[in-house]
Amino acid sequence: MEIGWMCYLRQRQVLVFFVLLSMFGVGAELGPYSVVEEMEKGSFVANLGKDLGLGLTEMYNRRARIIFQGNKEHLQLKVQTGDLLINEKLDREELCGPADPCLLYFQLLMEKPLEIFQAELRVKDINDNSPVFTEREMILRIPENSPLGIAFPLSNALDLDVGSNNVQNYKISPNSHFRVLTRKLSDGRIYPELVLEEELDREEEPEIVLTLTALDGGSPPRYGTAQVRIEVVDSNDNAPQFEQPIYKVQIPENSHVGSLVVIVSARDLDSGVYGKIAYTLFQPSEDISKTLEVNPVTGEIQLRKQVDFETVQSYEVDIKATDGGGLSGKCTLLLQVVDVNDNPPEVTMSALTSPILENSPEIVVAVFSVSDPDSGDNGKTVSSIQDDLPFLLKPSVKNFYTLVTKRALDREERAQYNITITVTDLGTPRLKTQHNITVTVSDVNDNAPAFSQTTYTLRVRENNSPALHIGSVSATDRDSGANAQVTYSLLPPADPQLPLASLVSINADNGQLFALRSLDYEALQAFEFGVRAADRGSPALSSQARVRVLVLDDNDNAPFVLYPPQNGSAPCTELVPRAAEAGYLVTKVVAVDGDSGQNAWLSYQLLKATEPGLFGVWAHNGEVRTARLLSERDAVKHRLVVLVRDNGEPPRSASVTLHVLLVDGFSQPYLPLPEVAAAEARADPLTVYLVVALASVSSLFLFSVLVFVAVRLCRRSRAASAGRCSGPEGRFPGHLVDVSGAGTLSQSYQYEVCLRGGSGTNEFKFLKPIIPNLQFQSTGKEVEENPPFQNNFGI
Repeated sequence: MEIGWMCYLRQRQVLVFFVLLSMFGVGAELGPYSVVEEMEKGSFVANLGKDLGLGLTEMYNRRARIIFQGNKEHLQLKVQTGDLLINEKLDREELCGPADPCLLYFQLLMEKPLEIFQAELRVKDINDNSPVFTEREMILRIPENSPLGIAFPLSNALDLDVGSNNVQNYKISPNSHFRVLTRKLSDGRIYPELVLEEELDREEEPEIVLTLTALDGGSPPRYGTAQVRIEVVDSNDNAPQFEQPIYKVQIPENSHVGSLVVIVSARDLDSGVYGKIAYTLFQPSEDISKTLEVNPVTGEIQLRKQVDFETVQSYEVDIKATDGGGLSGKCTLLLQVVDVNDNPPEVTMSALTSPILENSPEIVVAVFSVSDPDSGDNGKTVSSIQDDLPFLLKPSVKNFYTLVTKRALDREERAQYNITITVTDLGTPRLKTQHNITVTVSDVNDNAPAFSQTTYTLRVRENNSPALHIGSVSATDRDSGANAQVTYSLLPPADPQLPLASLVSINADNGQLFALRSLDYEALQAFEFGVRAADRGSPALSSQARVRVLVLDDNDNAPFVLYPPQNGSAPCTELVPRAAEAGYLVTKVVAVDGDSGQNAWLSYQLLKATEPGLFGVWAHNGEVRTARLLSERDAVKHRLVVLVRDNGEPPRSASVTLHVLLVDGFSQPYLPLPEVAAAEARADPLTVYLVVALASVSSLFLFSVLVFVAVRLCRRSRAASAGRCSGPEGRFPGHLVDVSGAGTLSQSYQYEVCLRGGSGTNEFKFLKPIIPNLQFQSTGKEVEENPPFQNNFGI
């Protein structure tokens, strides 16, 4: 049952939250309404719909509720009719005690739209309690010489009812000596006094028994009775007299048990037994009896328990002084409890909204109330939160506050806030209470995925296996949940001729890229495409990045010899005059490699020779030159095998065979050998054939070189004219010749080829290379125009 009650309390707190969201209409009043106590449950009180001018269904549609302080359910509201009914029997004495009028405050809450009305319910008293004497028998000892008209205070009767239903009159049973007077105190209490009207005679009547009746003002009246036993004693003609008729005392509420409140003092002019005074509390209530005690001898009044200002603010009690002869006097003690700041403020959280949506301004996060049972400045409070938070406290009615956001919150900036509500009173010393709440911010899809790079460069070696993982793209989203789940996709290529769908694919979940087929550097060196990353939010946000794939060359092409041509049926023969000096250019082996980079850097090597040491090959450019002066002893025909090798891993190579004839001069292109001396008569036609063949081959070679260079220059768009070409960025290794990836000649060398004629022998000659004057970053030196001729010659 306790768990159900707690759930009910939480529901009521949520209702209070909605009540306080509306700042308009708060504080409007209804009523007042009144009921008589002890009415049956379901009794009609009022029709709130009529009082508010609302229709029958309007209160139901607006979800009207009744809220009592302290979560009590004294009344119930039928929202279908607007009738306000009693939910339980109301006992005015239990609800309000002696307070009159008895007022119960409640609020009418309507949620749609939010509106609250203050109202009060007055519980009227009925005469359902009879007067009751605390002392069923009162004994008075009255001296026989008591003067006429002397009054003897009697114990009053208590009636839980108030107003006219309380005790209004006292009566005494008929007798010849006494009558009763009804006295009224300043606090409204009524008590009886027994007044002597005829002298007493102990010898005639030593004891008198009377019946005292207390009547209330109800209709019909109720009454209560007590016996008054009067013992007539010998003369004691002086009653005790207090020094002060009223003692006004203030005591702090934090006074300890046993603290001295006041010392009352009375004097009696009699002597002996009649002059001895005993002090007692006169007709104390149960609460006063538990709170105060009096020393019967000294008159010291002390605390029996600690007083609490928040419970009782003041006490009033009569002190009775009785001498040994039975005479008594009384005074009144007015004890005022002084409030001290002994209660810290209390925070009651009525409603809390968490999580709250980001990017939404001025959201009501929480509604709470502050209370302090102390009084004055001790009960005044000030509420605050941390200054560095985007929240604001707004005061509402009757110590209620709303916590709202100052601005729209950003979850990516901060997803959770720990808010400390600090409430401080204005007492001395100041007391404070802190209440911590946690507010989380829920996500909105306000951030697009962001790639780690705007452009990705991936490198993949040619001849790769299909479905090879070549790299990844990565994008992150600052949002959370589905708003941060990123999917990847390929964008259509800018070049419609690029078969992107057959080249690469992407994993939509993790951004991994795969090559779908084997790539060929010689066919496709690089390609670009776009990748989009989109989140799963609603609406979805996306971003793009560019991916450039560079195909890396593999050494999958062997060098190819352009000159001398290898597909001819007859070998090409080079003519060298015997008068040639050392270093004479015999011919040039021209080769290309379809690869690029160091895979296309070619080096030349003389593999075999008919006469070792006579010819040499320059490793850089394949020029075949004489290594020394020729002599008559040298053979006429020579066969040279030149090896061309690239710089790949592993290296690839090709070989070419050169045929060289030594002649005395170009005018005598063919010298008869000793074994064919008989054929000298046929030498002239053979010389003509050789010259024609040499000219044809030279022309074909020259034309091929020019066409090849022109195509290469046009493709790279680096030359301004057909006669010049920019050099490579850096110095080649000493033993290599750089050949471009398209299988062309090295850009480092271009040759002017021509036939030079003159009066002497005709000579087919390669002129010196045209080398541009370049600066290299590695050495900072210019390349020499005519590098030294060194290789197999040993020069």
